[in-house]
Amino acid sequence: MLHYAAVFLIIALIAALFGFGGIAASAVGIAKILFYIFLVLALISLLGGLLRR
Repeated sequence: MLHYAAVFLIIALIAALFGFGGIAASAVGIAKILFYIFLVLALISLLGGLLRR
């Protein structure tokens, strides 16, 4: 999931470099959403691992 967030961030940077503001904004939005989903899932996994012990 973190990989996809990084890919969308790179797409946004390249799109912004070439002047495609709308595409860059959309890609950044998708990257943010994927990053937050990754953080939530990582925290759930961490808490689950701690509770098993």
